[in-house]
Amino acid sequence: MGIQDKIENTADKVTGKAKEVAGDAGDNERLQAEGKGQQSQADIKQAGENVKDAFRDK
Repeated sequence: MGIQDKIENTADKVTGKAKEVAGDAGDNERLQAEGKGQQSQADIKQAGENVKDAFRDK
């Protein structure tokens, strides 16, 4: 996985966490859900990149 992909995935995860926390603080369920979804997408992308790396290393 390229460093750029790692940076983008981490940025998505951090942004998602910030949205979730902001939603918690403001009692905004939509923002909480959006943040959790963004974190999940980042995790899925990361997992996909890890699979690519595993096949590339063999």
